[in-house]
Amino acid sequence: MRRELIDELLAALGPAGVIHEPARLLAYECDGLALLRQRPSVVLLPRTTEECARTMRILHREKIPVVGRGAGTGLSGGATPVEGGALIGFARMRDVLEVNVADQYARVQAGVVNVDLTLAAEKHGLFYAPDPSSQAACTIGGNVGENSGGPHCFKHGATTRHILGLVIVRDDGSVLDLSPPLADPLGYDLVGLFVGSEGMFGLATEITVRLVPTPAVTETLLAIFTDLDAACDAVSDAIAGRLEPSALEILDRLTIQAVEASVFAAGYPKEAEAVLLVEAEGSEIEVEATLAPLRAIAHKRGAIDIRRARSGAERKQLWAGRKGAFGAMGRIAPDLYVADVVVPRTKLRELVAASTRIARDKQLKLANVFHAGDGNLHPNISYDRRDADEVRRVLEASDEIMKVVVAAGGSLTGEHGVGLEKQEFMSLVFADDDLRAMCDVRRAWDPDGRLNPGKLIPVHACREMRGTGRPR
Repeated sequence: MRRELIDELLAALGPAGVIHEPARLLAYECDGLALLRQRPSVVLLPRTTEECARTMRILHREKIPVVGRGAGTGLSGGATPVEGGALIGFARMRDVLEVNVADQYARVQAGVVNVDLTLAAEKHGLFYAPDPSSQAACTIGGNVGENSGGPHCFKHGATTRHILGLVIVRDDGSVLDLSPPLADPLGYDLVGLFVGSEGMFGLATEITVRLVPTPAVTETLLAIFTDLDAACDAVSDAIAGRLEPSALEILDRLTIQAVEASVFAAGYPKEAEAVLLVEAEGSEIEVEATLAPLRAIAHKRGAIDIRRARSGAERKQLWAGRKGAFGAMGRIAPDLYVADVVVPRTKLRELVAASTRIARDKQLKLANVFHAGDGNLHPNISYDRRDADEVRRVLEASDEIMKVVVAAGGSLTGEHGVGLEKQEFMSLVFADDDLRAMCDVRRAWDPDGRLNPGKLIPVHACREMRGTGRPR
C-alpha cells in the first residue's frame, strides 16, 4: 500500500488506529477458521462512527476491498482478509452508550464484548439474551454480522430477534441511521435484512439491542446418560412434548473428557457417554412445570442420574464447561474444525450417528457438543493442520456431513455463517435464481462489490466477487 495512503489514514485515525507493519498484520490473517489465511495490506481501527465513515470514504476513492472484523472468533472464514484489501476492526469501539431501563434496551458500539453488555445491564435487573459459546470474547457487531446463536437461543431466539436498530457505514462512507425511532416499521425491514449479511452490506458501528428482565428463578440440571442416542432421543421427546426450557445442550464422552482435563472442568462425570445440560427460567411454578416432565423424559430414556445445580456458582461452572468445550479440544489435538449444521430435531439421533460414522471412516477424532434443542449440531473434528493428508480428510468429512444433513432436510448453518467455509454448498440449498436474487440485493447495498468480496454467495452466481476459497 502506498506510503501516501498510509499517511492519509494515519491522519484520519491516528497512530493507534493504523496497523501496517508486516509482523503486526500477522495477527489478523484469519478468524477462527485457521485453515484459510490471507494477510491484509492494512488494519484500520476507528474509534467512532465518524472515523469509520472517514476511513471508508478514503478506501472507496482508492477502490480498495474492505473486510470488517469484530473479535475474530468467527468459524466460517467470514473475517478472512482479501488480498490487497483493508481490514477494519472494531476493537477500539467498546463503549456502552446507553442502558435504558424503562424501555429495556441498550445502545452500544460494535466492538462491545457480548458478556460485557450483560454485565452492564444486570445491575438494572436486565440481560442480553443471545449468548454464543465465545460470549466472553465475541463482539455485538460480529454477532450482528453472523446472526449468532448460543445455548439460550432455544427460548430467546438468535441475534436478529434482539436487534432494534443500527447505525451503518456504507461502502462509500455515507452513514445510514436505522436507530429507533428513525427506523420505519411500515417500510422495508432493513435492520432485519442487515443482520446475518456477513459484512457484505456495510459496517454496523452502533447497535440498539433489546434487553429482557432477569428471570425470578433459574434452575440448571445435568442428566447423565450411558448412551448418546438416548440423550438425543430425550431431546426429541422434549420437543414433541412442547416443553420450553431456555437451553438444551448435549456433550458426548470425548467432549466431557476434554473439558474435565482442562481449566474449564465442570464436574461432568468422565464415565458418561453423554450429558444433557438443561436450564429453565421464569417463576417457580413455570420452572417446575418445565423441569418435572423433562426429568421424567430423561429417566424414561435411561438417564442414570440427574443432578441439580445447588448454587449460582455451581450453575456457572456447569456452563463454563459447556462454553469452554471448544477451547478444551486443544487437549485432543492442536487444531479444531467446528462444523455448524442444523438438522430436523426428530432426526438428531441418526444425524449425530452419521457424523460420527463419517469421521470414523476418515480415521478422524470427532467430538459432539451441540445446541440440541435447536437441532444445531457442532461436530468437532480435532486434527493437526501441519499434516496435509489429515487436513484433506477433515475437509472431505465436513463436506460429507453437510451433504448428509441437507439431504435429510437440514441447513448449512445455524449460527456460524457461510463465509468461505460453506460457500460452494449454497447451491445444495438454493437454486440459481435464488442466488442471483441475493446478488441483486447485495449490489443495492454495495454496487462495486468491495465489502467482504468472495464470501457467502458462490462465485458463479456473482462473478465480480473474489475470495480466498477453501484449500483442496
